[in-house]
Amino acid sequence: MRRLLLVFWLGLITLAAGLVPGLLAGPAWALFALPPLALAVWGWVMIERNWRSWRYAERADDLLISRGVLWREETVVPYGRMQLVEVTSGPVERHFGLASVQLHTAAAATDATIPGLDPAEAERLRDRLTELGEARSAGL
Repeated sequence: MRRLLLVFWLGLITLAAGLVPGLLAGPAWALFALPPLALAVWGWVMIERNWRSWRYAERADDLLISRGVLWREETVVPYGRMQLVEVTSGPVERHFGLASVQLHTAAAATDATIPGLDPAEAERLRDRLTELGEARSAGL
């Protein structure tokens, strides 16, 4: 999905950067299409690396989410602190059969999102986390 968006937008920029100057000022000016084209190739590789870096693990007392290629980020959300677990899926995600699970806690800075899941897995995870959250928060 992200690769499709990359190709679409950078393809338009590449076309505009190469075609317009090439037609107006001469064929040598069409070389302005090379930087956006190189950026598209680099982005293609980086999207793959980023996608492969996402992990999550349901542990005994919390959910661990790790992501990042150059800068690794790990988020640990205790089940008892979860206030809301939601499954979202925009139009592009639905077209590709994907969904995201987002966790909300009392902390405003919590960035606990798991993107790119199969919708059935996202719903299973939502139900499981909700069940664990209710069980853990009952003792508070």
